Amino acid sequence: MLVDGPLVVWDSLAIAETLAEQYPDKQLWPRDPAARAQGRSACAEMHSGFTALRSHCPMNIEARLPDIGAIVWRDQATVRADVQRLAELWSALLQASGGPLLLGRFSIADAYFAPVCMRLITYGLPVPPHIAAYVERVRALPGVQDWIADALAEQDFRAFEEPYRLQR
Repeated sequence: MLVDGPLVVWDSLAIAETLAEQYPDKQLWPRDPAARAQGRSACAEMHSGFTALRSHCPMNIEARLPDIGAIVWRDQATVRADVQRLAELWSALLQASGGPLLLGRFSIADAYFAPVCMRLITYGLPVPPHIAAYVERVRALPGVQDWIADALAEQDFRAFEEPYRLQR
């Protein structure tokens, strides 16, 4: 072991891989090597990319900000490019797997993109109907529903974190 004491894993991609190793019975990655490689590639792209979407549309589950989203969509070509890339990526994965989720059944890839799905909802960013349907399927997952409920139960509002809103 490299570190004395309890294992601490702090990077989201490493956390996902560690969970997949520790709980192989949960099949967090598909058994098929090609599907697994595509899923890992998609997660790596999310991990290092889509910076415009993440920068201009901060994560906020409880807010509904379609007016802000419309301004971002109008003014930020890089956000439009990120959403286009997401639609292309998700379309290819859904087509290859046959759906209903990115790699067929629930996987780390869907968990990885759940925050993106929530951003698309929060900011009302336009996506093709089949992508909107995928977003709704992710939103309906029990774990995502629990995440949403926990976020809605929070009472924190810090104006400096949400300069686009005056109050909660």
